[in-house]
Amino acid sequence: MAGLSDLYQAKINPKYLHSNSTNHTWPFSAVAELVDNAYDPDVAARELWIDKEMISGKPCLVFTDNGKGMDSATLYKMMSFGYCEKAKYENQGGPKARMPIGQYGNGFKSGSMRLAKDALVFTVRNESQTASVGFLSQTMCADGNMDTLVLPLLEYTLPNYILFLCFKKI
Repeated sequence: MAGLSDLYQAKINPKYLHSNSTNHTWPFSAVAELVDNAYDPDVAARELWIDKEMISGKPCLVFTDNGKGMDSATLYKMMSFGYCEKAKYENQGGPKARMPIGQYGNGFKSGSMRLAKDALVFTVRNESQTASVGFLSQTMCADGNMDTLVLPLLEYTLPNYILFLCFKKI
């Protein structure tokens, strides 16, 4: 009897990242998509910062919020296509409760890929003292001549204290 691992699994061609990004006809709708993600009740961010940084001589947009963060399983779903768990947040709270905005599991991918070829996500989940890093990259897939999208993810446990160091080349 064939097991689940013997079945064909759906693949996504890396070129789909670009074609999917054309859902946004201008960059500001892509920025709005990423801002909406921070507003959703499952994130519950109270503040959001958008900065332009020069990294290795290239301009980069950096979106930072003070939301709940994600564990690696949630990050994996967020970076995959079609997963959305926001329905479970509907009808929670009173009339001033935040309603979830997304419902199709596509906004992060279409928004980030409209603004750039690569998106690096750093997230910290304080309750479990874990941090995760995910990489969605058109560049990596093109340079590696890949025929399917690859999502590198890393999760690690944080010590009782967190020290973030940023190094800039002078």
